[in-house]
Amino acid sequence: MRPIVTLAVLAISFGDTLVLSQSTDGLVQRKPSVLLITLDTTRADRMGFLGSTRGLTPALDALARTSTIFTRAYAQAPITTVSHATILSGTYPLFHRVTDFGSPLPATVPYLPDLLRRQGYHTAAFVGSLVLDPKIGTASGFDRGFDVYDAGFRMRSPGEDRYRTIERRGDEVASRAIAWLTSAGREPYFLWAHLFDPHDPYDPPPDLEQRFRSAPYDGEIASVDRIVDRLVKAAGPGTIVAVAADHGEALGGHGEATHGVFLYDETLHVPLVIRLPGVGPGSSRTARRVTTRVRLADLAPTLLDAAGLPRPSAMQGESLIPLVRLKPDPTGTTATGTTAAGTGAVRLEPDTAGTTDDRPAYAETEYPRQAFGWSMLASWRSDRFLLVRAPRPELYDVIADPGATRNLAATRPRIVAGLTAELEQFLAWSTGADGSRRSGGSGRSGGSGRSGGPDRSGGAGGSGGVAGARIDPAVAERLASLGYVGGSGSTPAAGGVDPKDRIAVANTLHDAMIAVEDARFARAIPLLEQVIAREPGIPIAQLNLGIARARQKQYARAVPPLTRAVALKTEDMRAHYELASALYETGDVTSAARHFAVVASTMPAWADARYSLGSVYARIDRIPDAIAELRAALDLEPRHFRANLLLGRILTLRGEAPLAVPYLRTAVNVQPDSSEAKQFLAEALKDGK
Repeated sequence: MRPIVTLAVLAISFGDTLVLSQSTDGLVQRKPSVLLITLDTTRADRMGFLGSTRGLTPALDALARTSTIFTRAYAQAPITTVSHATILSGTYPLFHRVTDFGSPLPATVPYLPDLLRRQGYHTAAFVGSLVLDPKIGTASGFDRGFDVYDAGFRMRSPGEDRYRTIERRGDEVASRAIAWLTSAGREPYFLWAHLFDPHDPYDPPPDLEQRFRSAPYDGEIASVDRIVDRLVKAAGPGTIVAVAADHGEALGGHGEATHGVFLYDETLHVPLVIRLPGVGPGSSRTARRVTTRVRLADLAPTLLDAAGLPRPSAMQGESLIPLVRLKPDPTGTTATGTTAAGTGAVRLEPDTAGTTDDRPAYAETEYPRQAFGWSMLASWRSDRFLLVRAPRPELYDVIADPGATRNLAATRPRIVAGLTAELEQFLAWSTGADGSRRSGGSGRSGGSGRSGGPDRSGGAGGSGGVAGARIDPAVAERLASLGYVGGSGSTPAAGGVDPKDRIAVANTLHDAMIAVEDARFARAIPLLEQVIAREPGIPIAQLNLGIARARQKQYARAVPPLTRAVALKTEDMRAHYELASALYETGDVTSAARHFAVVASTMPAWADARYSLGSVYARIDRIPDAIAELRAALDLEPRHFRANLLLGRILTLRGEAPLAVPYLRTAVNVQPDSSEAKQFLAEALKDGK
């Protein structure tokens, strides 16, 4: 009789978990599928399995009951792109060099989806926001190794639904992911689902809106909990499941409204749960709580270990499998664990002590520097202490003071010096500046002796710094739609302003930028004026004030802040573009042409810039130049409505109506309701007879 095919979960000596298939041919290794769910902007203290009594996460709590819970997991950055680069590469920001929105992920960085695809995995990503859309420049390189990368976001026009343009509800993300998952021939697979819902503005779905009217952030958490349940059930019990937040949310903690500026627990302490194959509904195994401090940099090597696959030496995180492995019970006193093969006796290791085996945790944020020209921050968690490197250093005993409210730096200088030395050693190690191996450890070896911030000259991308790269104006506009001040700060002096002294400015500017995106210009303008009165040197504040005034047709009043924005950051092409547009409307066409020309020459692939320069040239009767720019715009974007309309009109007026007709037909096809396009086309057809 042919034996029945069964599956078993095998824990090998160093804790790697393999799925084996037993048949008449013997044991054959089968690669387990992997489901990675990342929850954007999700605080650890909202999880029931981490002690919350708010009742927001019944599905996550159920998953945790058959998983390993890491109670002290820390993000390496409070910014979505930076943190996801760490999650998916198993490397630190100083190595992967994604330090801001628009920083590309270098092709030389080890990358989990790429590694898995090389091992025969089907790979797919389904993301919930334009901040992780490689095609628009906010997350360049993130689609490497994916067979499918489902994004497809676009800018939001006034009155459009944000959930059809700049972000996607988690339910839709899950539906797309499950549709891919249930397609035939997907085993083994690596599926990454990114749920953006908890990110501000907090807007729970309609069925939760009333219940959470006074706590909309909690409503978003309750919503993603239901979505996680859908995804986990679709994956089935034979799949490795990992759920992690990319970072938390301050919600006013330490004065910060959202995230990105500070490095305290409210934005860096994150939920992390890992379920290994063969554990699911019906299992009598209980949750394993690991209290050892771990890092999101540890997640990629852990998933490779769990799948029984080799880890590249360049990965810097450490596998968590040694903390979650199962051991046979030699005593006969067992917990009964149900695997896909049936019921078997397993014993869970006791909880880790929480200090002896702690892994030091590094984090950084370039956001204060990139956005405002202030000092960047770096933090180092080691033993019982949190060190924050800032112009005014901070030291907290997080066991005695878990809320980090009492800065001990002035009274504990020896501890500050010791932790600073550890941090310096880590910075040198993580970039390879000390000549040491870059992977697989705490980063305590070596030393650099530097007294400043992290050196961006090393890492995976070779010489030069990504952080200083010019950000595409269209990318900056997309980031502004989510309240981010992307890549707009001027180059700071050494040290710079301590963000602790300016957090109110950051909060006000964030609110103002959301108001600009929502076309609430009457709300935005006084907020921006308040920011500028306090901090006149922030280019993005000047830029948004100019934009808000221009959108209200206050063009003459828009010119001064836009001029200031250009002076503060001459390489910001969006500032040049907005200034040129305002100057054009005031009648200063010559100055407008000068700024449009700067933009078009600096960013020749920006279709709107080429169109705008062509429009100005037409106005000052430089017709051949106008035609050349309009054709360049259409080479980049063939269905650009205004470029087709203007070029067709110019050709008609030049007596070249037959050449004009195709452009005007395209304009009518793009905007069928445009009476102007229809009129111009009719005239061209008449003149061409």
